[in-house]
Amino acid sequence: MIRLILFFTSLCFFFMNTFAQHNSQLINHSSGGNNTMDNSSSIELILDSGFTLDEALIGQKIPASVKTNLTLVNVFYYGFDEKLHHGQLVVHKEVAMDVKEIFEIIRQIQFPIEKVIPICEYKWSDDESMKDNNSSSFNYRFISGSKILSKHANGLAIDINPKLNPYVKNGTTSPTGSVYNTNAKGTITSDSRIVEEFKKRGWTWGGDWKSLKDYQHFQKILSAGK
Repeated sequence: MIRLILFFTSLCFFFMNTFAQHNSQLINHSSGGNNTMDNSSSIELILDSGFTLDEALIGQKIPASVKTNLTLVNVFYYGFDEKLHHGQLVVHKEVAMDVKEIFEIIRQIQFPIEKVIPICEYKWSDDESMKDNNSSSFNYRFISGSKILSKHANGLAIDINPKLNPYVKNGTTSPTGSVYNTNAKGTITSDSRIVEEFKKRGWTWGGDWKSLKDYQHFQKILSAGK
């Protein structure tokens, strides 16, 4: 994914109103950085993902009953470079507002996230996405080693910074080579604000599971009829 730094007048006004406390520059990458704003409330925005919903679903056979419930959510977060990034998540429509609210809090507290790109960018490979420390949601797949559809298959689960918050079972971590270090930036722990905010909205965290730990993973079970 080629990272771009884009400048649009309308987008600038949006961020001037929303993020007025930030004092950096929004630069037009396509013009070599010559088009800048001399305004103390302008910002620099790194575009990690710029798909349409249709583009984000290309390359995977998805039942129509699942696809009709999916939506694309634009999210903003600080990366490990301490710059503001724009990413995207494909999620179930019923949890879209949860996701927007939680990522707004993630932005406010400046919890660092590596990148947020729909998993189509990784040819629908969960392993490749995790290796790249990519945070994602929808992926029409089974739970590893089973014939049971994952909550990701309906856009009802989100994995955040998977390389820092691995899946751990019987002493083995996934992705391969990942280490769960609670002192590392971007790591999720039981007292993290992120965990608190997800739980407030009815989500569960894989770090609370007993037989294994999935520190990156949050999921939500919808009430009957949704």
